Amino acid sequence: MLNYIIRRLVSLIPVIIGVSIIAFSLMHLVPGDPARSILGEKATEAQLEMLREELNLNDPYIVQYGNFMGKIATGDLGDSIKSKESVASEIGGRLPATIELTLFAMTIAVVIGVLAGVIAAVKQYSWFDNLSMSGALFGVSMPIFWLGLMMIWLFSVELNWLPPSGRLSNDIELTKITNLYLVDSILTLNGTAFIDAFRHLLMPGLALATIPMAIIARMTRSSMLEVMKQDYIRTANAKGLAGRLVIFQHALKNASLPVLTVIGLQFGFLLGGAVLTETIFSWPGVGRYVVDAILSRDYPVVQSTILIIAIIFVLVNLITDILYTLFDPRIKLD
Repeated sequence: MLNYIIRRLVSLIPVIIGVSIIAFSLMHLVPGDPARSILGEKATEAQLEMLREELNLNDPYIVQYGNFMGKIATGDLGDSIKSKESVASEIGGRLPATIELTLFAMTIAVVIGVLAGVIAAVKQYSWFDNLSMSGALFGVSMPIFWLGLMMIWLFSVELNWLPPSGRLSNDIELTKITNLYLVDSILTLNGTAFIDAFRHLLMPGLALATIPMAIIARMTRSSMLEVMKQDYIRTANAKGLAGRLVIFQHALKNASLPVLTVIGLQFGFLLGGAVLTETIFSWPGVGRYVVDAILSRDYPVVQSTILIIAIIFVLVNLITDILYTLFDPRIKLD
């Protein structure tokens, strides 16, 4: 196991290099001038040229890429062209918000999706099966931006139940330890902050969970139906084992590998693709940060953020592979 983990971590090196080349190249192919974005339309050509020299934008492509990778190798993500602040500190302040939103959304998606898939498989062709699978199809087809706006209109504007944006109300004080507000409120025993942070998290979390919840439900149902046709399930039923024991101990455990794969992939996708949700709900995460950086041609921010998300994505897949061995001892990580 240890050797496998070490090999997978070493394999991160070519992944990082490949992602860095693609991200660096794509950003330099995007039309626009970072100097013009910073100084505005009224800047003179002399001012623009001076800023380009200061930011090394006139250097050849290979030189710029070498400088970028040289800083990455030393753990320096560089400074933002727009704000002049350290990219590492800016990402560090926003990444916990995205992680908290993603974890919350995936928890909802896994719990509801797996339960709905199991019940739909056990009660195949029942009203619950038809309703849940129709709901899953509806969830996959639902545009996040429309769903988010409708949730804000209903729960914030009409019913005034939930706050429409942000992570915490202005009048709530919270001592920040991990920058995961729910975790920090528990660590500091701040019940008021926990309730307020949960209320802010509920709508964007539900909106973001819609698509992975639907995918997990459909995958769980499909995998459960296949496993429940196997001989060992019929044998377990014939021996008189309790129905719940057969379903959750025998069937679900053997049907979990495809579901684990989907969960791992969806977690990675949500972590890097929560842009619309963060924008609609004004959630101060990495997604909005990258969009703003792309619009202002802030090369170091975009390139560094893409690298970090790629690394997290690979680590999530590594954890998924390790979990395979816990659910199916027949799998060996050679």
